[in-house]
Amino acid sequence: STFFSKLNGAKSGAPAPAKHGWGALDDQWDGASFEAALKAGHKDERRAHLVGVVNTLGWRELRPLQEASITPLLEGKHALLLAPTAGGKTEAAFLPLLSMMATENWTELSIIYVCPLKALLNNLHGRLERYCHWVGRTCALWHGDVLAGQRGRILNNLPDCLLTTPESLEAMLISAKTEHRNVFAGVRAIVIDELHAFAGDDRGWHLLSVLERLTRISGREIQRVGLSATVGNPAALMEWLAGHCQGERQVVLIPQPADAAKPEVKVDYVGSLENAARVISLLHQGEKRLVFCDSRSRVEQLGMLLRSAGVETYVSHSSLSADERKKAEQAFAAGGNCVIVATSTLELGIDVGDLDRVIQIDAPASVASFLQRIGRTGRRSGSLRNCLFLTLTGESLLQAAAILKLWESGYVEPIQPPREPAHLFAQQIIALVLQERSIASTDWPSWIGRLPPFRDMPVDERSAILEHLVAKHYLHEDQGAWMVGTFAESELGRRHFSELVSVFTSPPLFTVWHGRLQIGTVEETGLRSEHGTVQTLALGGRAWRVMEVDWKKRRLEVVPEAIDAKTRWLGGARSLSYPMCQAIKSILCEETIYGFLSQRAAAELSEVRAEYAWLVGCPSGVRVREDMGMEWWTFAGRRTNQWICDVASVERGISSTCDDMRVRLDCSPVAFEDLKQNLRARPRGVPDSEVSAGKFFDLLPDEVRDRVILSKAYDREGIEELVLALK
Repeated sequence: STFFSKLNGAKSGAPAPAKHGWGALDDQWDGASFEAALKAGHKDERRAHLVGVVNTLGWRELRPLQEASITPLLEGKHALLLAPTAGGKTEAAFLPLLSMMATENWTELSIIYVCPLKALLNNLHGRLERYCHWVGRTCALWHGDVLAGQRGRILNNLPDCLLTTPESLEAMLISAKTEHRNVFAGVRAIVIDELHAFAGDDRGWHLLSVLERLTRISGREIQRVGLSATVGNPAALMEWLAGHCQGERQVVLIPQPADAAKPEVKVDYVGSLENAARVISLLHQGEKRLVFCDSRSRVEQLGMLLRSAGVETYVSHSSLSADERKKAEQAFAAGGNCVIVATSTLELGIDVGDLDRVIQIDAPASVASFLQRIGRTGRRSGSLRNCLFLTLTGESLLQAAAILKLWESGYVEPIQPPREPAHLFAQQIIALVLQERSIASTDWPSWIGRLPPFRDMPVDERSAILEHLVAKHYLHEDQGAWMVGTFAESELGRRHFSELVSVFTSPPLFTVWHGRLQIGTVEETGLRSEHGTVQTLALGGRAWRVMEVDWKKRRLEVVPEAIDAKTRWLGGARSLSYPMCQAIKSILCEETIYGFLSQRAAAELSEVRAEYAWLVGCPSGVRVREDMGMEWWTFAGRRTNQWICDVASVERGISSTCDDMRVRLDCSPVAFEDLKQNLRARPRGVPDSEVSAGKFFDLLPDEVRDRVILSKAYDREGIEELVLALK
């Protein structure tokens, strides 16, 4: 941070930008002397220069995170920058790196900026492109929606900064059209936006594997800068990102000021989506409201209800076309008295302008998600962060109250990367062979061998996986060298191995067209009903009549329809965590009337507590059902309760079902006590039918595959807590 200037070209007496922080810069400042200012002096002088620039431009101050990030990034440290939504993380990371690009004369493609969503990349592109332009540098966008012609122009004239996704990076590495050594030889730094969105699942290990390969290609340790919302274990997340790398690393976290204004949070009970639409249409008229729903189907339903009530409404979710989402988000950002209804896709850092209100239908699955959403508000001076929960059921009311109870106690969920990503080790071996066309069978450690889960994998397990890949013809081995095998060509080679670069599986999709306008996509399962093909769809907050289905081209032709419609997408609710479920139990067993509850919510909570009054006198949560089976209210989460069900089936032959809060067992009290003895011993045997495999699991030998599936099926921390409580 040195950097900032546009100072020498500023006209004397020019009005100072009124906004706070780096985001305030605009094109009234002449950038002619900007690069020269960046190149002057060493770090301390450049840092002092920035302070002068801030004063001259009329900014009140840098944001605390931006100020604290300057030194560690200029010193080349790997860093994790933590701040709420709209906390200035993008500039805190990018501008010091841009400064080093200018002062140290980085050439070629030097900075890679990775995001989990294409929409977020699109949203950031103009902003980062403007920053690069100030120093005479270039910035380009590369993801699945970027046309081939534009990609060709990028390869012919490499930008200084590339905005992309992990999957697109992998695709560039394995593509025969990309000279990856030329493209990535100059990479010095990578910024990973929304790091928490990667680290908790397989995409995180996939991303780190790709970074390991880029490190080998560039011949240097690439500086890693992660940006994240608040998490419960920042030191562990920093270790995950760069603990195996050379060089120092630092977490940059700015504590909330003690005198910070308390957010305005309220939980209401409305009982139905129709009532929620009525409340939203009447409340906060004249303001911009962002409404979160946790399913695409509900987004569409609420969008149509609000439009029928005369509310200017837009919708945004992952099944809308990029153009439809962009139009909705731009119209909402420019509007005033309007509503946008969205899934978690707008939980991340996509800019939809200054919001007045965030409204949550029911409750998200975690405190971290709540913090992301409430962080979309309170960005204007004098405004408060705020969130209104409109709950539809007693269960969602309990969940909303539990989130706020945990939040008020200071709890935020830790990020837990998957423990045994052996299937990604197999995928990376195949991808590496594709990238290099052929490698010595002993050379893979020099590419991905530093990564802890691969480095620490038992030798016999690694050998079993590699032997399996050769035996099943995913790899062909010839005189100690690996090449892509015939089975990999036939099973993974379609569409230039596009299935190999994506770690998640999506169902078959149909594109929906109204004339030449692509509306979005629906899943094949959403087109079928008990009466045949569905006649109407909801998409983009509107109803459509299906006029023609081309099953071969997976294309639907639709026209607007005046009646109500629904669309069904696959995907279920996330399992709640053990702490969340225990907070719900605590709420049920106490009499506290929380200040964040409306009168209606408080009355509904009293009724729900009355239904569970038996819990107060039954701390074990175990009851005999009327049919003489057992009901165990564990409040442990579905992924922990599923473990109980699987142990009951394997060890005792007991049929059972479960949800987040309880397990229903078809057994006697005596058999139940025997089962608890088995749980204390924590057996691991589980039938294959009880859990479903994910992508790339077929690349593993059976014994490794089964163990990896088990590690994904259950909440290990929840199980540990449950077993501890049994002893």
